[in-house]
Amino acid sequence: MVKATWNGVLLAESDETIMIEGNHYFPPDSVNMEYFEKTETHTTCFWKGLAYYYNIVVNGETNKDAAWYYPEPKEGSPERVGKDFSNYVAFWRDVEIEE
Repeated sequence: MVKATWNGVLLAESDETIMIEGNHYFPPDSVNMEYFEKTETHTTCFWKGLAYYYNIVVNGETNKDAAWYYPEPKEGSPERVGKDFSNYVAFWRDVEIEE
């Protein structure tokens, strides 16, 4: 079971994450969305496509753009990964990942 935590709160937990470029991507139904708020931030990966970001808000503290996802991965990228990772969520910026 892989867990993502920040500021003492469990953000996501799953035994069905997908590892992409060293990051665990959590299935959408494993993410505690009460701690997430969408942002206007976007980045582009040349092979995965357009990424969207979330702020993580816990106990009045905000971790800006600390989670991201690809709502519509670029054509061919799910095949490259071995599974469709649409809306799977990955983390950075001090979010702890425990395997």
